[in-house]
Amino acid sequence: MKMSTVRLTVNGRRVHVPAGISVAAAIALVGEPFRRSVTGEPRAPLCGMGVCFECRVRIDDVAQQRACQRVVNPGMRVETDG
Repeated sequence: MKMSTVRLTVNGRRVHVPAGISVAAAIALVGEPFRRSVTGEPRAPLCGMGVCFECRVRIDDVAQQRACQRVVNPGMRVETDG
């Protein structure tokens, strides 16, 4: 059985990821950074349920979206602050 995939763009890079996964999982799967702390340290999602806000990204030009709370959609454009 062939796995269904979704094509989206992460930081300008076209990628294919498994359908049904969260945007946070897609970002991690393709190896893109999420964000940096004020001192420049890399940050990543901590809770996976929308409480920590460490996974905030821009999705289709809308800022401050919690990547762990959104499922990937075809053609989605995701930009991180990494």
